[in-house]
Amino acid sequence: MKIAIIGASGFIGSRILSEALSRGHHVTAIVTNTDKLPSAPKLEPVKGNATDAPTLAPLLAGHDLVISAFNPGKDESGRGPRSIIDATKRSGVTRLLVVGGAGTLEIAPGRRLVDEPDFPAQWKDGALKTAAFLDLLRREADLDWAFLSPAAMIAPGERTGTFRVGGDTLLTGPDGQSRISVEDYAVAMLDEAERPHHSRRRFSVAY
Repeated sequence: MKIAIIGASGFIGSRILSEALSRGHHVTAIVTNTDKLPSAPKLEPVKGNATDAPTLAPLLAGHDLVISAFNPGKDESGRGPRSIIDATKRSGVTRLLVVGGAGTLEIAPGRRLVDEPDFPAQWKDGALKTAAFLDLLRREADLDWAFLSPAAMIAPGERTGTFRVGGDTLLTGPDGQSRISVEDYAVAMLDEAERPHHSRRRFSVAY
């Protein structure tokens, strides 16, 4: 496929980029600084601004799908999520996969992880902004979107290719922990890109 990845040099975006290239896809990596990208035969580095829909849209045109690894928590303008949705629609691409957060997952019916008293304060603003991105997608009538939430703890680790896929509820293991490696998160994202199972839905991944 021909895939556009917004934020392809970030913590999660860089792993999604590596996974996509390892599977033989052609990737347009849209970043603010192309110097942070590796060199690869099927990689096209492109400088772009995720918060500016008119200039972003032409960069997305002609792709089979868009993957947004944009981090709303670092978006001081607050325009990023809406801009990405609008630019994807303007580009003519109908499929948008979004890197989500764990804060929007439920720990009980109607109780989100981000709303719990012990949710880390330093992550709360970003989690709420990511939740707002999901809310925008759920009101979107035209795009075929999917929003992938990781486990509560996501960190560099091993690419095992073995994990559980869930829905709106936080997944935990037998030890009560909720974990996933960034590498396996990227596997789950590319699995969805290649074999769609969660059209217009949020899904989640954990060990």
